Amino acid sequence: MRQQRRPHEGANMTETPVESAEGPPDPASPTRRTALRIIGGAIAAASIGVAGYGSISSAAAGQDLRSSMTIIAPAAAGGGWDTVAREMQQAQKANGLINNVQVVNMPGAGGTIALGNVSMLEGRAGNLLVGGTGLLAATIQYGSAATLDDVTPLAVLFEEYDVIVVPADSPYQTLEELVTAWEEDPKSIPWTGGGSFDQLVVTDLALAAGIDPVDTTYISSDGGGEAIQALLNGTAGAATGGYSDNIDQIESGRLRALALVAEEPVEGIDIPTAREQGYDITLTNWRMLAAPSGISAEETEDLEDLIAETIETPEWRDAIERYHWSERVIVGDELTQFLDDEHARIEVLYEEMGQ
Repeated sequence: MRQQRRPHEGANMTETPVESAEGPPDPASPTRRTALRIIGGAIAAASIGVAGYGSISSAAAGQDLRSSMTIIAPAAAGGGWDTVAREMQQAQKANGLINNVQVVNMPGAGGTIALGNVSMLEGRAGNLLVGGTGLLAATIQYGSAATLDDVTPLAVLFEEYDVIVVPADSPYQTLEELVTAWEEDPKSIPWTGGGSFDQLVVTDLALAAGIDPVDTTYISSDGGGEAIQALLNGTAGAATGGYSDNIDQIESGRLRALALVAEEPVEGIDIPTAREQGYDITLTNWRMLAAPSGISAEETEDLEDLIAETIETPEWRDAIERYHWSERVIVGDELTQFLDDEHARIEVLYEEMGQ
């Protein structure tokens, strides 16, 4: 199995920045990143006064958690975080788990705008924030003032696996063939993906293959659909993207799947893992829920119970199957360790990209 190189200073993956599905364009320079941090903080502070903040703060401390709940999606309607929020809302409403549950969309800066707002709702347990790998990555990428340490993580719910794909007419039949050509001339194979998470996967594969990310071209696309089009029109030669985003194109024969990015083979997915093929990359796009900080131990337990009840409902089970989510529930001390490990892992990848 190939060994991952140690991170080095100054690496920078060549990139064509385009706004991603769950965040703004990747910063192009340290100065730009600093500016984004300042602007992001100002927007977060200013957004406290908008209607969205009034909605999420309406569930006051001490209120019966089964009476009213707000689920905050830190992105616009239609994205992955929004889907989680609305499927959870539907499951809770259909089964009478909460009397009144609403979803509030609060997009911006890869989810850190919403995170900053929720971090200011100390003690207001009637609010749940949807997050995941992308949100954790955004706190590192943009150096946001608010981090996951400023909220109360409750549970990871599931994870989505990326697939590595090429067009059906690509000369590469296996991951090994693709990586071999990539190693010989890294700039000869432009990569694409639907957002910042997919870029992290490409970076991880480059490191596992002994390729400097600085030598690789990554074309960031605005969502999975645009990434697929970049493959099909020849703009990109290979891509990473969510399994659910690519499965239709794979089954239709327009794309060829070379590897699944998962720790082990997944039942029902007939794609070999990258790890099986000698490339130890396992980063997944997991989704989680968090509450504001400062809530009591009793409130934390009540919210954990609510989540446990929600994910057992028929509606949620149907969503798991419909969206090809791979259930992985992580709570308690295991969750704390998991988030710490993921933070360290993603931080290294951004260092490799020079961000």
